[in-house]
Amino acid sequence: MNRFFIILFFIFGATSAKAQIHEIGVFLGGANYIGEIGGSSYISPKDPAFGIVYKWNRSPRHSWRFSAIHGKVTANDADSKIPARKLRNLAFENDITEVSAGLEFDFFDFNLHESEPKITPFIYSGLSYAFYKGLFFVGDETRYNSTHGALAIPMTLGIKARILPHLVLAVESGARFTLADDLDGSNPSNENLAPQRFGNLKSNDWYVFTGVTLTYTFGNKPCFCAE
Repeated sequence: MNRFFIILFFIFGATSAKAQIHEIGVFLGGANYIGEIGGSSYISPKDPAFGIVYKWNRSPRHSWRFSAIHGKVTANDADSKIPARKLRNLAFENDITEVSAGLEFDFFDFNLHESEPKITPFIYSGLSYAFYKGLFFVGDETRYNSTHGALAIPMTLGIKARILPHLVLAVESGARFTLADDLDGSNPSNENLAPQRFGNLKSNDWYVFTGVTLTYTFGNKPCFCAE
């Protein structure tokens, strides 16, 4: 993980400072989980999530983006339409704190120094690292093992618009594919807890953050041109 941030540092340091325009703001929304317990809806932001977002706009079409988001995920087999899950009747909750860095790409020009209204769909991806509680089940009750961390790949789709000269409002939903399968306690990583594992042990967990971002823009007028 440290190597990843070192590489990003050198990439940013090698780019020209002439093209800087920045955004900083907040994310507010909800979270949901996709895995072995509960319902199967992909976008169902029922639990709170909040965080901070920073963007470094390198051109009217792309930005380097950093964020830190905290959210809660919960699931209950009683909400599932799968009979086997209803019969099992397990439930859990977990807290996730994510740091993320990557590239945001705008489908249309989004030059914030032009005076006319701006609106564009966008996509975002990169690399995330999630901190969460390592859970496992004893009977139908969850137990807390230790704090775990896992890499995740964010895949976000949204739409954003400049609503005031220095304010940008966006609506987005981003699924995170984790390189872990123990967010819900179904597949504890500790080998001593192997007897407590259940479900599809070859399918990793997902979590989704859906909400709005409100960012404030600042910085010198850039020169989006070749050196």
